[in-house]
Amino acid sequence: MRVGAFILAAQFPGQGQGEALHRAVRAAEVAEEAGLDDVWLAEHHFVPYGVCPSAVTLAALLLGRTRRIGVGTAVSVLPTQHPVALGEQAALLHLTSDGRFTLGVGRGGPWVDLEVFGAGLAAYDHGFPESLDLLLRWLREPRVGAQGERYAFREVAVVPRPDQALGDPDDPCTVPPGPPVVVACTSPSSVRLAAQRGLPMLLGMHCGDEEKAEMVALWRTAAREAGRDGDEIAAAGHVSAGVVQVADGRAGATEALTKAMPGWLRQGLGAHVTVDGRYRAMRDPLAYTELLCRLHPVGPPRLCADRLAASSERTGITRFALLVEGSGDLAATEENVRRLGTEVMPQLG
Repeated sequence: MRVGAFILAAQFPGQGQGEALHRAVRAAEVAEEAGLDDVWLAEHHFVPYGVCPSAVTLAALLLGRTRRIGVGTAVSVLPTQHPVALGEQAALLHLTSDGRFTLGVGRGGPWVDLEVFGAGLAAYDHGFPESLDLLLRWLREPRVGAQGERYAFREVAVVPRPDQALGDPDDPCTVPPGPPVVVACTSPSSVRLAAQRGLPMLLGMHCGDEEKAEMVALWRTAAREAGRDGDEIAAAGHVSAGVVQVADGRAGATEALTKAMPGWLRQGLGAHVTVDGRYRAMRDPLAYTELLCRLHPVGPPRLCADRLAASSERTGITRFALLVEGSGDLAATEENVRRLGTEVMPQLG
């Protein structure tokens, strides 16, 4: 089982943006110290829900400050970025970090980001498969050209190539040929898209184990129908996002989140603006926080470990990306990360 910290650089009410980013960086540094396996970084634009606009940029900083821990994006929003530019950055981070970087990509939402970056609503509505396929070609082939609906260009050399890592190819510790890619999935169509390409899923923290198990089952069916190898299907490293708050008692852990998260959610989610004015209903912030506390490892270390183990048993997922900054406080976040690494993870076996 791999346990990682999910970091949004969330700006809680009354906090500055620099404060949110400092807490994000410290959480990642403490995650390495505490023995966590990964950190996962979100990106958002123009909203205090998360003030990191470039997950790959923050990943580069953290890969430079750490030596062991894996660093992934959760996710880089593909419709607002050129797949080749993102592929170049992913290859660079893969090669210079000895293979510690994972590229998570997603479709994002119908936000004003599409207008600001010139992508247009079509990039969100139906352009994601073309962008994803171009990105994958860039990460796997020595030369790439494109003749698609959105991207068309002559063939060019891939530089740097992700498979050019130094090392003996027979050495099991040699850097793999390219950065792993995971896809954020929120619908049956995105599950099938990921499965057809043999890519593992990143499943959201709003989903319970039953829904995640159904998505894993659908992924496996779609992967078999696409001709994927049975061993490849069995080894898929899906990632389950959640929330963690470790405390001596369950009540104290829940209180820490229900006091801080609703204000952040109300301010952060409420700031999203759709590109075409469509209405987007927002979850009730307190009810959503209470749901997350029920679904995820929130409470004493033993309860947290039991919830993670039970979730893995029910879903078949063995990789977790757990939001650690739900208290909104720097010292409390650092303590939460330390306790996750030193008191929860040892109980997982």
